[in-house]
Amino acid sequence: MAEVVVIGAGLSGTLMAYELLPQLRKDDHLTVVSQGAVYHFVPSNPWVAVGWRKQSDIEIDLIDIMKRKGIRLLTQGAQRVHPSENEIELSDGSSINYDYLVIATGSELAFDEIPGLGPQGFTQSVCHVDHATHAKEAFDKLAANPGPVVVGAVQGASCFGPAYEFLFILETELRRRKLRDRVPMTFVTSEPYIGHLGLDGVGDTKGLLESEMREKHVKWITNARVKGIEQAKMSVEELNEDGSVRKTHELPFAYSMMLPAFRGVGAVRGIEKLANPRGFIIVDKHQRNSAFPNVLAVGVCVAIAPVGATPVPVGVPKTGFMIESMVTATAQNIGSLLRGRPASAEPTWNAVCLADFGDSGVAFLAQPQIPPRNVNWSSKGEWVHYAKVAFEKYFLRKIRRGDSEPSYERFVLDKLNIAKIKETRTGT
Repeated sequence: MAEVVVIGAGLSGTLMAYELLPQLRKDDHLTVVSQGAVYHFVPSNPWVAVGWRKQSDIEIDLIDIMKRKGIRLLTQGAQRVHPSENEIELSDGSSINYDYLVIATGSELAFDEIPGLGPQGFTQSVCHVDHATHAKEAFDKLAANPGPVVVGAVQGASCFGPAYEFLFILETELRRRKLRDRVPMTFVTSEPYIGHLGLDGVGDTKGLLESEMREKHVKWITNARVKGIEQAKMSVEELNEDGSVRKTHELPFAYSMMLPAFRGVGAVRGIEKLANPRGFIIVDKHQRNSAFPNVLAVGVCVAIAPVGATPVPVGVPKTGFMIESMVTATAQNIGSLLRGRPASAEPTWNAVCLADFGDSGVAFLAQPQIPPRNVNWSSKGEWVHYAKVAFEKYFLRKIRRGDSEPSYERFVLDKLNIAKIKETRTGT
């Protein structure tokens, strides 16, 4: 009998639990440790922030689902992982032991690294549904008293898609309310160019997104380092390629949403050989930590090196399908380890993304996500918006059913030649 524990019940942790169950032996136990019992669909947060969704529309209570599937759910959260003792200290002072641990905690939002950043400061966020709800209240004030808007992502950020999505969703809603002519908009990003996305672009994301910004009269500043934020004012340095300051900007705003940098959560940050200096989990090609081989990790908490040097620090995003490929490989590897076989499954890290702009959007396919790629494609159109709406409904249904990959999803992915696990090649 083995005790298998997953820390986290967001996208990666919930799917991880669902995919692990079929891999366990009859007498193995599965426990999920989470901060609370509610799952929320993060990609819908930009819609919540402008009132297109309510918080309750994108939340799911996991208690009954986990119970039905025979998974023990502990909702007090993890205080500290002790990998040398195979123990997790929980936030209520109790502890549990494990034979295999999957870290799927997501990340901590590093608002404190820039003065005035975040919901406790002077800018909004769509990283969590609670933040998005707060952002909706601020948006209502903007609608009542229009003024300049600044949207973007600060230095060290690694998740740029939601910044672009929110920019254009906000722009769409302002046009619908006939307020757009009273709201100058500026996009501020640490990326070296528009559409970089932390991935050195995918297909023609640079051209597509720049074109969209010109069409929508949005100004932009790239290679941007945010120095500080005060009430209604953001101080930004625009850097040259050599890292020197090219220009400084004092941007007034009536409303701002800026994505922060991420770091590892406190439960794992600072653990030597498990986490890097930023607190992200170090894993090999099988999602396994080499110092503690019974610890694996999936999702946003995984350490991934940047795709290249940039004047301002830019992280690599962990996109939804990429995370799903990590989850599938990790589940298969734990199944093998439980049966005395080596871990051999490798995730493809392929990326399939839909970025909604409210009345259009951009889709891209990167195989793999990190260049160089076998497939490098992007496309723009109204169809992306409707595809994103359909995906939201489909994914929430999948979570409610407790099914990580229904048979028809596998069929479609197979027909599109989009794989989660790398093919095993043998020499001749």
